Amino acid sequence: MKQASYHTVNPLIRGKELELLSQETIDRLIQAATVEEVGQLLMTTIYREFIYEGFEHDFEKNLAIQRSRLFRWLVEITPQKELVWIYTMRYTFHNLKVFSKALFIGEELDHLFIDDGLYEKEWLKEAISSGTSTRLPALLMDSIHEVNEYLEESTILQGIDVIYDRHFLTAQRQLGEKLNSPELLEEIIAFIDLTNISTVARGIRQNRSTAFMTSVLSSSGSIKKETYLPYSEKPMKEFILFLKDSPYGQIVAPALKEKTIDFVSLEACTENYLTSQYQQAQTEAFGPLPLLAFLHAKEIEAKNLRTIIVGKRGNFSTSMIRERMRQLGL
Repeated sequence: MKQASYHTVNPLIRGKELELLSQETIDRLIQAATVEEVGQLLMTTIYREFIYEGFEHDFEKNLAIQRSRLFRWLVEITPQKELVWIYTMRYTFHNLKVFSKALFIGEELDHLFIDDGLYEKEWLKEAISSGTSTRLPALLMDSIHEVNEYLEESTILQGIDVIYDRHFLTAQRQLGEKLNSPELLEEIIAFIDLTNISTVARGIRQNRSTAFMTSVLSSSGSIKKETYLPYSEKPMKEFILFLKDSPYGQIVAPALKEKTIDFVSLEACTENYLTSQYQQAQTEAFGPLPLLAFLHAKEIEAKNLRTIIVGKRGNFSTSMIRERMRQLGL
C-alpha cells in the first residue's frame, strides 16, 4: 500500500472527524433527564435530521441510513476499496448468513440486510442460490460453496454461522496482508486473537467439545488454534490462568474473575483495546489508519447513542448507562 495514495483522502477524513460527538456532549446526553432532552441536545449535532417527536422509536433505522451513506461515500473516495471492506466485511458476512438461512428455510429475510457499501443485496442472493458470481471475490465464493455443501448434508443452521465466521477471520488476515500495512495487520491479528479468546470462553461455558472448538476457531491469529483446544476439556479457571499469562492478559484483565468471565466486560475490553490501537492513527498523515480509525469511532458513537436512548426509555439510572458506555474512538 502506497502511503502517499491517501494524501487527498485523509484531509477529508479529518473534516469528518469534526462531526463526531465530543466527550462533553456524551456526558450531557448521559445526564439528560428524559429521552426528549436527549433529542434536544442532538439537535445541535449531525444527528439533527433524525430528531422529531418520537424519534427514539426510529433511531436504529436512521442510524442504519447514516451508516449506509458513510460507507458508500468512503468507497467513492478511497483509492483501495478493500480498505473500507476491512471494516465493513463484518456486515457482508452477516448478510451471507441471513440469505443462506433464508434460502434454506424458504423465508424472506431481506429486512435483515445491512448495507456494507460494496456488495448489493441481489448480488449476494444470486451468488448463494446459483453458486456462481462475476461480482463477488473468490474468498466470498469459497465461503458460499462450503456453506452450500454443508447444507446438502445437514439441517443444523448453526453450522452456517460457524463456517462464515471462520471464513470472515481468514479473509481479514488475507486482506490485511494484501494491503501491506504493518500497523493495520497488527490490529487485524489482535482482533482475531481476541475473537478466538471470546469463542473459547463461550465454548467452555457451553460445554462444547474439542471437535466443535476445532471447527469454530480461526488459524489466522498469532496464537495457534491448537494452543486453545486443550482448554475445551478443562474448567474455566484453567483458561483464565492461561489468559492472565498470555500477551492479552492485561487487555482482558477487567473481565476475568476467579472462576468466571464477564462476557459483557470482555466485549468492552476488546473494543476499548482496538480503539486505543486506532487512536495511534491521529499521528499518521498519509497512511490508511485514519480512515479505519474514523469508521471505528463512528461505530462506537452509534453504540453509545443506542445505550443512552435505550437507557432513557427504560428509566435506567445515570450510573447504569455510564457503566455500559464504550471508550470514544477519537
